[in-house]
Amino acid sequence: MLLLGLSAARVTCGRLRRPGCAFSNARGVSSGRALRAEERATIHFVDRDRKRISVNTVTGVSLLDVVVNHNLDFEGFGACEGTLACSTCHLIFDEQIYNTLLTDTSIADEEMDMLDLAYGLTPTSRLGCQVCVSKALDGVIVRLPEAVTDARKANDKDSAP
Repeated sequence: MLLLGLSAARVTCGRLRRPGCAFSNARGVSSGRALRAEERATIHFVDRDRKRISVNTVTGVSLLDVVVNHNLDFEGFGACEGTLACSTCHLIFDEQIYNTLLTDTSIADEEMDMLDLAYGLTPTSRLGCQVCVSKALDGVIVRLPEAVTDARKANDKDSAP
């Protein structure tokens, strides 16, 4: 399958270019989408107010892209636009799903460095810009931490202490 001139094996996700995911930049320019019908998955986000927000999305995009593309109002989420320069797209997964993600892809050192700066870090935390939606994630529930820390700003009023 060709995606706008790119082979499917080269299409990747996030700054680290994870195999199998489309990459889009801040302006919404994408490395491509399949020219035929795409698989879809439903992702359930639990926001900071414990409100559940469900979206149906195409597979092959990052969770950060899902939030942006569906105009979900998660304050401060994805401040660096997926460049791995902050931890504002920090998400918390159930252990079983987290372990499934680890069997699909390992966590890069760059992601671990940013997670070290995240507020409310848990053993099952990941950055949304580095997790690609796949059919295996259909129906998954992901939680946002209680607050957000943007390491790029020293005195951010919306950030955690």
